[in-house]
Amino acid sequence: MQLIRQFELKAEEMYKMAGKIRGFFHAYIGQEAIAAGCMTASIQSDPFITGYRDHGLALAKGVSADSCMAELYGKSTGCAKGKGGSMHFFSKDHYFFGGHGIVGAQIGTGAGLAFAERYNNTGNVVLCFFGDGASRQGILHESFNLAMLWKLPVVFICENNNYAMGTSVERTSNVIDIYKLADAYEMPADMVDGMSPEAIHESVSRAMKRAREGDGPTLLELKTYRYKGHSISDPQKYRSKEEVDEYKDQDPIQKVLKTIRENKYATEEAIAAIDAKIAQIVDNSVKFAEESPWPDDSEVLKDVYVDTAYPFDVD
Repeated sequence: MQLIRQFELKAEEMYKMAGKIRGFFHAYIGQEAIAAGCMTASIQSDPFITGYRDHGLALAKGVSADSCMAELYGKSTGCAKGKGGSMHFFSKDHYFFGGHGIVGAQIGTGAGLAFAERYNNTGNVVLCFFGDGASRQGILHESFNLAMLWKLPVVFICENNNYAMGTSVERTSNVIDIYKLADAYEMPADMVDGMSPEAIHESVSRAMKRAREGDGPTLLELKTYRYKGHSISDPQKYRSKEEVDEYKDQDPIQKVLKTIRENKYATEEAIAAIDAKIAQIVDNSVKFAEESPWPDDSEVLKDVYVDTAYPFDVD
């Protein structure tokens, strides 16, 4: 969680002050508990797929800070060879399948990944992340229907941070409890404290167990909050400073630190050592990105199409 927080703060600094990062930038600050709780409840080969607020989940999945920062810089050593940028992180080696810029597109793709996992009998379960804004897209309903019909091994996770860009949940639908959307498909669902990694771990573990046993998907609405704007250029006029401060009192990292200290899980020296290690990792990622080469011009048309053979004969 601390790695995600410090990476995002450093990346924002490099964007705003140094001008090293261009294009869109959507920070994960405030939502770190979700990445942590989902990682401890899953195994490495369980695919993750998400929208464009993807840095935190990529780091949690094991994509290196070096590779992530280089991608933000648009360098060839980035996790998408510098071609994806902030919104399109990707790492097949880490079972991280994006980073998708089209709102809600990852919901259908996530269901498709789950179909492939079931078809190939891998035993893996897909964690498909999307925001409250994406829950209003039609593809959600089509995906939910087929996922339940075919009992696909997928956990649909709505990271409800209260705002779709600058539009509150209350202004977009009569159904403000997003987990209730699963009722139409008789899909198990729950609302969870998205600022508590423990609560997330427990709820995701139950959903993963259900999926691995062949009982199909679950929808989890994780109530969270982003401390930064929708994107780096967002003036945030749709919410008050008092609202943001109220949610900062629930800061997931501070809550975890309180738990660690109260239960004496680590000494202050150990906590300081962790912070120092993370600071070094983040600083090194900037150095790595700065020193990495730009993609060669010959790369511009590569990775657009992939030639694949049919897995069966076609007359």
